Amino acid sequence: MQIRTMTETDIPAGMRLKDIAGWNQTEAEWRIFLNAGRNGCFVAEVDGIVRGTAATIVYGGRFAWVGMVLVDPEYRGHGIGTTLLNRCIEYLDSIRVPCIKLDATPLGKPIYEKLGFTSEYELERWTLKRRKDDLPDRRQMGPDESMPAPLLEHVLQADREAFGADRSAILRAVDRARPHFTNSVWNMGRMEGYAFGRRGSFADHLGPWIAKDEGTGQRILDRFLSQSSRGVVLTDCSKANPFIRRIVQARGFEYSRPLARMFRGRNEYPGRPELVCAILGPEFG
Repeated sequence: MQIRTMTETDIPAGMRLKDIAGWNQTEAEWRIFLNAGRNGCFVAEVDGIVRGTAATIVYGGRFAWVGMVLVDPEYRGHGIGTTLLNRCIEYLDSIRVPCIKLDATPLGKPIYEKLGFTSEYELERWTLKRRKDDLPDRRQMGPDESMPAPLLEHVLQADREAFGADRSAILRAVDRARPHFTNSVWNMGRMEGYAFGRRGSFADHLGPWIAKDEGTGQRILDRFLSQSSRGVVLTDCSKANPFIRRIVQARGFEYSRPLARMFRGRNEYPGRPELVCAILGPEFG
C-alpha cells in the first residue's frame, strides 16, 4: 500500500469509490477539497490502483475538517482507512491546526475514538422522496438569480458565528453552482436565518440551514422545496436544534441514519449548534 497526495487525475477513482458507497457527492465537490489545499488530500494505492481516499480542509486556522474517507469494500479490514486517517492527522498536526473535526457514521465512530476523537453532538440524516406529480415545474420558475453581493456578505458573516469559523470560500462555490438555492430571511432589518443547497449526483441537498426560530426554519425549507426539482432531497440535521424534527417530519421527510460530530484537540470554536437546522454536509461540516 502506498499513501500519496491526491491530484485531479484521481477524481474518477474517488467518484468510483463514492458511487460504490452510495454517496451523493459530485466531481465539483472533490475539486473544492483540492482547491482548498491539495497537500491535505490523500489516496491509498494497492498495486497502482486507488483503493481509498481521505481529504481535509482547514477553516481559518481554527479547526480542520476530515471528509471523503472511502475504502474499496474489497479492501476493507486491511487498515487502509486507519492509515489514511493517520496521514490526515499527521499532516494537520504538522501545520499546527489546534482542532480536527469530522462527522462519523456508527461504523466509523469506534475507529475515530481510538484515534483520540470525542463526540460533540449528534446529527441525523433525513430524506424526502417525492412523486413526479409533486415536483415543482422548473420551466415555470424564473432564472437562477444570484443573491446580491452585499446581502451574501451578511450571510457569510452570520455563518462564521453559527459554524465557528470562516468557510466563505466553500459557500461562495456552492452559491455559484446553485444560486437559486441560496436564501435568507430578514425581519426588521435583522437576519433570522439562511440556507444554501447543492445538486448532488442523485439528490438535492439542503445545508447549511440556519434558523433562529421554528417559523423561519419552515419558511426556508418550503422555499428550498419549491426551488428543487429533484425527486430526492437530503438534509443532515442537528439534534441540538429544538424544533427541526417537527419541521422535517411535517413535510414528509423520513429518518435515514445517525451521525456523530466528533473532534480531536482543543474545541475552542464550537459555533452555535442550537441554531443549526442542518449542516453543509458530513464531508464539509
